[in-house]
Parts: sequence; structure tokens; C-alpha cells
Amino acid sequence: MSRLAVGVDYIAIMRDTRRGKEPDPAVAAVLAETAGAGGIFCRIMEDKRYIKERDLFLLKEMVQSHFNIELAPTEEMIKIAMKAYPDMVTLVPQLKEENAPQGGINVELNFERIAKITDRLRSNGIITSYFIDPEVEQLKASAKAGADYVEINTRMYSRAKDAEEEAAELNKIMSIAHAGSKLGLGVSAGRGLNYYNIVEIAKISQIEELNVGHSIISKALMVGMDRAVKDMLQLIR
Repeated sequence: MSRLAVGVDYIAIMRDTRRGKEPDPAVAAVLAETAGAGGIFCRIMEDKRYIKERDLFLLKEMVQSHFNIELAPTEEMIKIAMKAYPDMVTLVPQLKEENAPQGGINVELNFERIAKITDRLRSNGIITSYFIDPEVEQLKASAKAGADYVEINTRMYSRAKDAEEEAAELNKIMSIAHAGSKLGLGVSAGRGLNYYNIVEIAKISQIEELNVGHSIISKALMVGMDRAVKDMLQLIR
């Protein structure tokens, strides 16, 4: 069964609306783990919106399972990663106007820079993942650049307009997950996954971890974090 990693970014977004101290992403992480989550992830933006450096250090101390920081491959962000020292860093596109990347990082186009950053992270004992679109070229470049994992972008699948389009996107994800495993990469998946569309993705045996943020936090507002996480785990099982 795939692990469930819960994203706590939206807790920080709610906190930012009042520029206060509540709710706290670290507290949300503890509640998610207590309910059975196998990992916690968050994104730190280049302008430090929402998730702050302080949050990273608190999460590092509090998370008992697996802590993954998403960040852009810039010098400033890599220095922050080195200080926070998470279990994993996932490289995502630079993006200053939105909360989450729409598309994956272009490993082919930025190969040399990404390969050097990967070497730095891995030499410091940090597992490195790339958030990529389900494309063979990006997968091959990821393996060549030294990634430990790839996170397959499921946004197009989650936004499919009909059953035919959804099936086509699902086939792409299945193909890349299988190929990634054959290349010796760990495989995770995320973006737009929710209580209605996660089951088919969870059936893909090569996917080790499913990353879900918005949907779980949204449900937690209504029924509590414990119920929200357990209901998602039940679907994955």
C-alpha cells in the first residue's frame, strides 16, 4: 500500500490571512501523523509567503515519520534546505505568483544546474526528488541527473473533463511509474488528488507515496484532522 503524505501548506495560508500565530502547521503535522499519515510535506516559496523558515525547523523537530520540503532549485532555497535538513527535498519550478506549481520542473532544460544541486543535497544525506510531468524525456533526464525519487504530477489527471481524458492521463502516469521503477527510482505522485480520484492512482503498485494537501485540509476543517486522514487512508487501502 502506498504511504500517505499530508501537505500542511494550507494551514500556513489560513494563518497568513490574519497575520497571526494560528493555526500552526507543526500542530497539524502531529495530528496528521497521529491519525496514520506516513509523511508530511510543505512548500517554501521564494518570497517566504505562508510557510516560513521557522516552520521548517519546527516541523523537522516534530515530524516523526518522513519530512519533505518542496522548493525551487535556487541558491537561497538550497541553503535553507541545508539548514532545515529534512529527510527529502523535492525540486519544483520557480513560481512566485501561485501557491503550487501547475507543471513539473523541466529537468532536461535545466539539467546541469539540477544535477549539481542534487549532488550537493545527496552529499549532505538529503534524499532528492523531482516533481515532473508524466513524460519519458523528463524521467530519463531525472535518472541521469541523479534523482533518488520522482514525484509524478497528477494535475492533468485530476482536472480531466471526461472519462476518456481521465483514462488517457491515468495511462501516462502508470507508464511513467513503471518506467521510473525500472530505472531504479522511487516514485511518488501528487497534485489535485482528492477523495474522489485517488483510488485509481493508489492501485499503481510502483507508486510508493501519495501526496495530498488541499483536499485533506479542506475536509479536516469540517470533520477534524483525524477523520480526514483516516478516510483518505481507507480509500488508499
